[in-house]
Amino acid sequence: MERRTVKSVFTAPDIIMGSNRLKQPLPIAGLDQIDPFLLLHHMPSTTHEPGVNTLDVGPHPHRGFEPVTFVFKGEVEHYDSLGNHTVIRAGGVQWMTAGRGIVHSEGASKEQIDKSGEFEMIRLWIKLPKDKKMNTPVNQGVQSEVIPTVESSNGRTKVNVVSGNYQSKHGPVESITGVEAYTIEMQQDGYLKFEVRQSRNVMIYQLHGNSNINDQLVANTQMVVFDNDGENIEIAASEDSLMLFLTTKPINEPMAQYGPFVMNTQTEY
Repeated sequence: MERRTVKSVFTAPDIIMGSNRLKQPLPIAGLDQIDPFLLLHHMPSTTHEPGVNTLDVGPHPHRGFEPVTFVFKGEVEHYDSLGNHTVIRAGGVQWMTAGRGIVHSEGASKEQIDKSGEFEMIRLWIKLPKDKKMNTPVNQGVQSEVIPTVESSNGRTKVNVVSGNYQSKHGPVESITGVEAYTIEMQQDGYLKFEVRQSRNVMIYQLHGNSNINDQLVANTQMVVFDNDGENIEIAASEDSLMLFLTTKPINEPMAQYGPFVMNTQTEY
């Protein structure tokens, strides 16, 4: 099987959102989306003192897409208009299907605020196709202990299967659009090989470390975009690394976005 060609490697610029400094690899100049992935915000690892609130996002609406939060360090507390209240710990994921509409808030948990510690997360937006945009909203909050892992025989790589299937492991998040999402932990000299159908888009964001992906050097806070010209993706870590690997079929539909509303036409807001 042919290896996919690395089309581009983007370095995430800094943006300011409220009181937080974030990395935003998507959207970025020259790239609006990797269909259906619309937005990726990375709050880099920070260490805070007791009493410092590292995240405080008040109630706000979403419609027509899926907002997903990956927690890597610390805890994120979530409330929504469905009556859900969850505290997602490090390694866990909050996966919401906003559908026809949901209001939610998220912030650092009280325990996270009260004690010193590290905090790091990613927020991802995923488009929904037209026939699912008005679905009843659903919230899936999963902790790290229910996310299956696949480790290499030498212990240098670990794939955490959030959604989809990898080597017979099935992720606990049920993606209604077939998104496969993995977080990948690699030690120096670790190696992984993925086979992905050419019909599926692939996006890899490297949170930490340095690696070689299909003969392209990739550093921390860089995002890799591929041509759909092959099925093999090979990752070799040149130092300890952490990555987010995403793949799914593109939706290929018109989009009209207004803030937290992602529909097909303006009249659907």
